[in-house]
Amino acid sequence: MVTLESEFLKFSIEKLEQLMERIETCARKLTPEQVWQRGSEQQNAVGNLLLHLNGNVRQWILAGIGGAPDVRVRDREFAAREGAPPAELVARLRATVSEAVAVLAGLTAEQLLERVTIQGYEGTKLAAIYHVVEHFAGHAFQIMFLTKLFTGEDLGFYAHLAGGAGSAAPPAGRP
Repeated sequence: MVTLESEFLKFSIEKLEQLMERIETCARKLTPEQVWQRGSEQQNAVGNLLLHLNGNVRQWILAGIGGAPDVRVRDREFAAREGAPPAELVARLRATVSEAVAVLAGLTAEQLLERVTIQGYEGTKLAAIYHVVEHFAGHAFQIMFLTKLFTGEDLGFYAHLAGGAGSAAPPAGRP
């Protein structure tokens, strides 16, 4: 039976997985130098964004909702100027997203309404999930923009819309 909570969790999981796939596509197109390239000291490199997304999902979903220890040191995510190669950064983030999906898939309606305090913010687990999906999307779009900027390529995520009205339907489960 489809319920409001099951639909919310299903959509949240699908959106995180879709955005993760898009980040993986981007990372495959970038060189290690591009992953750590910054336009200025006030900007983040793709590598920083990958570290930051990993830290955010770990802190908010795995620790805040799932009960894992919170070992995040947020400032390190932005301080890095070089580090692991793109494939390693993406593999770490993929593993974290997979763990988060397992946590989300196991939640009940009652648990969604439980109150948590994460990073000093208090709210429900449902609100925390909404925050993470929104936050993940924002930084995923930054990674997509930087990838287009560095490569000059269209990423092809909306190729099904290229024909205008009446063109092929989007991939299943993908708005």
